[in-house]
Amino acid sequence: MRRSNNVSGYSYRVQLGKHSLENSEEKGSLTLGLSKIVKHPAYNSHVTRNDIALLKLENPVTFSDTIRPACLPQEGAVLPHGAPCYVTGWGRLATEGPGAVTLQQALLPVVSFEVCSQDDWWSFLLTRDMVCAGDGVRSSCMGDSGGPLNCQSSDGSWAVHGVVSFGSSECNAVQKPSVFTRVSAYNQWISSTMTKY
Repeated sequence: MRRSNNVSGYSYRVQLGKHSLENSEEKGSLTLGLSKIVKHPAYNSHVTRNDIALLKLENPVTFSDTIRPACLPQEGAVLPHGAPCYVTGWGRLATEGPGAVTLQQALLPVVSFEVCSQDDWWSFLLTRDMVCAGDGVRSSCMGDSGGPLNCQSSDGSWAVHGVVSFGSSECNAVQKPSVFTRVSAYNQWISSTMTKY
C-alpha cells in the first residue's frame, strides 16, 4: 500500500525488511518486482483526494523476523487527538537536508480533524478521509511520501492508520502537520481490490 501520486508504470521494485539503503545485500531483506499497481479509481492529483494505491508483488512473501505483515485498522476508525503514532521512511532529515541512509522513525501525535482543518492550519485542503499527525517539531519530509503512519492498538498490535500524502514545503512547520490518507476510510476498497487481483 502506498500513495497514488507516486506510482505509474511497472518499473518499480519493492524492498522488504530493509533498514540501510547503503547495504544492497542486507541480511533479512528481499527485493521483489510488481505484477500490478492499482490506484484508487477516484484519485484526484489536483486536490490530493483518495491518494492511495495497492501494489501486488510478483511473488508470494515468506514472513520472517525482518519481514512482517501490517494490520489494517478497523473500518472507519478515527484516532483521537494526541494519539501517539510513528511515521517511518528514508526521506530528508531536514527541509534542505540530505535523505536518510538508514530507516528513520518519528513519534507524531495525531491532530484532530477539528483542529487540523482550521483556517490557519490545513483548512479546506483537509477532508475526513485524511489524518493529520505532527507537533511542529517532527514530521514526515520530502522522500517519505507513500510511507506508513503506524499506531499501536490497545491489544498491543500495530496497524497502518495512514499513508503519507502531503505536508508543508518546509518540514516541521508550525500548524502544518503531516497529512496522511486515512486507511480506515478505504478498508472496503482495499479488501475488494485484493480479492479481485
